[in-house]
Amino acid sequence: MDNLWLHRFCVAVAICTLFLVVAGASVTSNEAGLSVPDWPLSYGKVMPPMTGGIFYEHGHRMVASTVGFLTIILAALGMVVLQGVLGGLTVLFLLPKGVSIAHACLAELFFSTTVLMAIFTSPAWRRGPVPVLDSGTPSVRSLAVLTPVCVLGQVALGAAFRHRLLTVMPHVIGALAVSGVVVYFTIAALAEFKSHAALRKSAKMLLHCTLLQVVLGIAAYLSRISNSESVQPMPVMVAFTVAHVAVGAMVMAASVALAVQVRRNVQAVPREAHQAA
Repeated sequence: MDNLWLHRFCVAVAICTLFLVVAGASVTSNEAGLSVPDWPLSYGKVMPPMTGGIFYEHGHRMVASTVGFLTIILAALGMVVLQGVLGGLTVLFLLPKGVSIAHACLAELFFSTTVLMAIFTSPAWRRGPVPVLDSGTPSVRSLAVLTPVCVLGQVALGAAFRHRLLTVMPHVIGALAVSGVVVYFTIAALAEFKSHAALRKSAKMLLHCTLLQVVLGIAAYLSRISNSESVQPMPVMVAFTVAHVAVGAMVMAASVALAVQVRRNVQAVPREAHQAA
C-alpha cells in the first residue's frame, strides 16, 4: 500500500476508534449496559430490533466489529481482540466492575495506538527526527514518561466512578493533580522547544485538549447533579458525559503522542555537561 494512502487509512481507523469510544460512553451514560443480555449474538440474532437501550448496546457492538475489521487490515490484532473479549465479559458476567474499568482503559489505550500508527505513517515522521537537547529540570524526557501514566490513572478513576466503584471525589482530586502535571509538561516543552515544529504542535494539542476536558468535566458533573432526581438520564447529562469521555481519550492519545515525540527528538544532556555546570 502506498505510504500516503496507508497514512490516510490509519487516520480513518483512529477516527473510527474515537467514534467507538463515544459509542461505548453512550452505553454507560444511557444506562444501557445490559440491554442485550447475551454475547456475541444479541438476543440470539446478528441484528436485533434497534429499540430502546438495544440501540446503544448493539450499536456499540456494530461499531466495535467495524473497528476490529479495520484493525485486522492493519495487523494490530492483539489489543482489539482483548478489547472485544473484555466487552463480552462485561455482558456475560453482568457488568463486573473490574472488567468494565479495564474495558474502558484499554479502549483509550487502543485509540492511542491508532493515533500513533497515523503519526508513524505520516510524511513528517518519515523525514526523521530533529534532535534537541533536554536542559530542563525536571527533564522533559522524564515528564514524557510520567504524564501518560498519570493520564491513564485518571482514566481509570473516571471509569471507576461511572461504574459506581468509587465516588466522584477521587476523580475530581485526580483531575486537579493530572491537569497540573499536563500543564507543567506542555509549558515546559513549549518554553524549551518553541522553535521545534513537531514538539510545539504536539504540546499545543495536548494543552488544548486538557483545558477542554476540564471544562467538559465541570459541565458533566453539574449536569449529573441536576439529573440526580430523574428516573432516566437527561439528554444534556448524556451529551456532556459522552463528550467528556471522548475528549479524555483525546487527552490520553495526545499525551502519548507528545511523549513519543519527546523521546524521539529530545536528547538527554550528557552527564559530563551536568557535572561541569
